[in-house]
Amino acid sequence: MIRVVVVDDHEIVRKGIIAYLQTDDDIEIVGQAASGFSSVEIILREKPDVVLMDLVMENGSGIEATKQVIEKYPECKIIILTSYYDDEQVFPALEAGAFSYLLKTASADEIVQAIKKAVIGENVIEPKVANKMLTNFQKQPLKPHDELTPREMEVLLCIGNGLTNQEISEKLYIGIKTVKTHVSHILSKLGVSDRTQAAVYVHRNGLL
Repeated sequence: MIRVVVVDDHEIVRKGIIAYLQTDDDIEIVGQAASGFSSVEIILREKPDVVLMDLVMENGSGIEATKQVIEKYPECKIIILTSYYDDEQVFPALEAGAFSYLLKTASADEIVQAIKKAVIGENVIEPKVANKMLTNFQKQPLKPHDELTPREMEVLLCIGNGLTNQEISEKLYIGIKTVKTHVSHILSKLGVSDRTQAAVYVHRNGLL
């Protein structure tokens, strides 16, 4: 059985969701809450597999509740079920640890499927939300190493591992002169003055 807690401050909505979920033989409702504040205690006590979490509620937001739950019970899969998909809600919710994000326009069957997918590690993101995530990602500025060619990246990683030009030449089967050319281009693109700074860049950016 999939143990589920439903959190929504609108009683009619909450009870409607619960009523439908209870028709599924694989789902057991182990708790419900009408606010973010009260949901945390219930979730941590009942240890459900999945939580359906509203975002905007009168007593404690779903974002804050999600953050508190994930900090103490990271195994929990929290599915946001809300009417909102603006940037002020989407990204904070996902950063807080939400596993899936659905809008209340989703069908009852889509909610059930999202719950069943959550327990096997498959998340579901509402298309409108997914588009926002993609747009936000595309706006992210490139890092200096993103400008490197594949070969230059190989050479940079070798530098990060402390290899000399001769060792890089032997490892990558390229001439020493070609190595020096690559190193020169790498230093220029990264905006660093020497190999030591390039090596530091590699480690600071977790490239190894």
